[in-house]
Amino acid sequence: MSQRNNQNAASMSAARNPSPTAPPTKHRDGFSLISTTPIHYNHDLTTTTNNPTTTSFTDITYKISTKDKVARIAFNRPEVLHAFRPRTINEVRKALEMAQDDIRVSVILFSSECVEGRTNAFCAGGDQSVRSGNGGYDDGTEAAPRLRVLDLQIQMRRCPKPIIAVVQGYAIGGGHILHMCCDITLASDDAVFGQTGPRMGSFDAGYGSVHMARLIGQKKAREMWFTCRFYDSQEAVDMGLINAFYPRDKLEGEVARWVRRIGMNSPTAVACTKAALNADQDGAAGIALMGGHLTRLFYMSDEGKEGRDAYLESRAPDFHKFPTSKL
Repeated sequence: MSQRNNQNAASMSAARNPSPTAPPTKHRDGFSLISTTPIHYNHDLTTTTNNPTTTSFTDITYKISTKDKVARIAFNRPEVLHAFRPRTINEVRKALEMAQDDIRVSVILFSSECVEGRTNAFCAGGDQSVRSGNGGYDDGTEAAPRLRVLDLQIQMRRCPKPIIAVVQGYAIGGGHILHMCCDITLASDDAVFGQTGPRMGSFDAGYGSVHMARLIGQKKAREMWFTCRFYDSQEAVDMGLINAFYPRDKLEGEVARWVRRIGMNSPTAVACTKAALNADQDGAAGIALMGGHLTRLFYMSDEGKEGRDAYLESRAPDFHKFPTSKL
C-alpha cells in the first residue's frame, strides 16, 4: 500500500482509538493525517482527441483524476481575468454534466488556469465586451442574448456531488456568485472577493443576493452590494464567506486533502445532505430533489422491491412482512 493510502486509511481509523483514557481532541477526526500530495490528473478531456463525447473546449479545461476520484473544471481565459461569455458558461455546464454522470468522480473542483505574467483570478464575472443592450450576453454562439450563468447556478445546486471552488486572485461580480454557489470555497492568501454589479449597471437578485445573505448575514450582504467593496481572504473567512485559505504554494496540496477526505465518505450521505442543506432556499424544487434521493434509497429496500416484484408477478404485494415497514 502506498504512503498516501496508508495516511488516508489512518485518517479514517483515528476516530476508533481503542484507548479508554485518551483525552478528547479534535485530531481524532484524522483530517491532519490525510496526504497533501498534489492531485495528479491522468485524463485531460479538454480536447476531442482525448474525449470523443464532446467538441473541444476552448474557454475551459477539463481534467479527471481517477485515483482521487475528482474532476477539475477550470476557466481558461486569463487575458480577461477569466471573465465568462455564453460559450464559457455552456462549456462549464457541459463539463459539469459530464462530471456528474461519471462514476469515477466523487468530488468536482471549480477553478481557473493561472498563467505566468498574468494577474491571478478565479473569475471576474461576465465579459462586458459581449454584454448586449438587448438583455444578457451575446458572443454569436446563440440565437439571442442569454443569461446562461443563471442556468449554471441552478445546475450547480442540483448536482449531487460536492463542488469545491478553488480561488486564486479575484473572485469578483458574477465570478463571486459562482464561488458562493459552490458547496465549499478554498482560497489562496492573495484572493480577493466582492461584487461590482451596481458600479456597472448590473445586479443579481437570485442566489447572488439571497444566498449571500444566508452566508454572511443581511447587514454584511447589503454592505457588499451597496458599496461594492473588496475583501481579502482573512476577511472572507471571518465573515463566513469562504471555508479556509492557504499560502499560494500550499493551496494545491491542501485542496487535495479536502478532496480525499470527502472522497472517503459515503457518496449517498453527502448527496442527501447537500440536497437537504439546499432545500429551504430552493423551495419545492429543492424538496423534490431531496425526495428523489430518498426515493432511490427506498427502491433499494426490501419493501420497495416488493412493490415492483408483486406488480411483475401479477399478485398482491405484502409490504408488512419486512421489519422496515413497522413504522
